[in-house]
Amino acid sequence: MSDPRASSGARVVSLVPSLTEAVAETLPGALVGATDWCSHPADLDVTRIGGTKNPDLERVLALAPDLVIANEEENRAPDLDALRAAGLDVLVTEVRSVPQAFAELARVLAACGAPARPDWLAQAEAAWAALPRPGSRTTAVVPVWRRPWMVLGRDTFAGDVLARLGVGHLYAGHPERYPRVPLEELRAAAPDVVVLPDEPYRFTADDGPEAFPGLRCALVSGRHLTWYGPSLAEAPGVLSAALRATRR
Repeated sequence: MSDPRASSGARVVSLVPSLTEAVAETLPGALVGATDWCSHPADLDVTRIGGTKNPDLERVLALAPDLVIANEEENRAPDLDALRAAGLDVLVTEVRSVPQAFAELARVLAACGAPARPDWLAQAEAAWAALPRPGSRTTAVVPVWRRPWMVLGRDTFAGDVLARLGVGHLYAGHPERYPRVPLEELRAAAPDVVVLPDEPYRFTADDGPEAFPGLRCALVSGRHLTWYGPSLAEAPGVLSAALRATRR
């Protein structure tokens, strides 16, 4: 039986784990290169080209891709400029909200050769559209790094994800997008919940909650909180369940 998903003759290198998963799900065989951090799908068999912040540009060039897909936050402008200077077509996304994620995913997939909007993208849009309008807000701080402590600030995709689930993080109005905040200040903010994702820093039950004695902590999937790809379809349910399962 043939694969019901579309196939493409385009050769694509992805510098973003979210976009890697989206292209792999929609256009099997299109990807020829991806970063070392591109962990989904688990059986992805492509040339690895280094990290998102330090790709091996010579290896990317050797793959002779028709398109390189990137993101303005995850990838460095000098690397993207170097690829363009070498003659490659580079598509750069900007994702700061859930609606913008859907629009950018459609743009990327069309550029990669998808003949139509894939079913998983329609399902993801429906899942988010079906959410009830949040009532009372749960306040939160959302650390994304430790040593030093860094949290979600203004204008972030993860912040918009949480807002649509009824969670308002307390640093949404901070002038920086990922401010460094002393632990004592985070504790003193007294949020309803401390949201601890497992990426980019891998917070676990033994690494994170102990820093916030007396505060409720929710360990959540970083992929569902910060990735914009097929995981968006299940993210509302997965994150809502994790937020309900808080611990002191």
